[in-house]
Amino acid sequence: MYTASCLCGGIQLKINTEIPHVFVCHCQQCQKAQGSAFVAIAPIETKNVEIVKGQELCSEYYATTNKKRVFCKSCGSPLFSARLDLPDLIRLRVGIINEPLKAEIASHAFTDYKAAWFEILDDHVKFKEAICE
Repeated sequence: MYTASCLCGGIQLKINTEIPHVFVCHCQQCQKAQGSAFVAIAPIETKNVEIVKGQELCSEYYATTNKKRVFCKSCGSPLFSARLDLPDLIRLRVGIINEPLKAEIASHAFTDYKAAWFEILDDHVKFKEAICE
């Protein structure tokens, strides 16, 4: 079990499952949404995530008609994304997890779009234009 929170601490989550793998996405949409070279996510079944504080601070942005990105409207921290056609799954931003995470990187996606200034130096599976799960 893990806990997670946004930068201001207004939103707090409880994750009731192990997180064995992290997926790294280098697409331009993720770069802009995170303000970084990539996003690190963990697919989590919604039944295993509970917002224990701050539901009223959760705001949504629809990056596409099928995918929403949920963030804290107070501090702007990205929390997770969710596809409408996969209602039982979220893609948790692992940077919000409070405890040390011992998950392994499973893969890198959209590596053809990675930031020019960032070099992928590990040997994990790389997909030029694949989804992150």
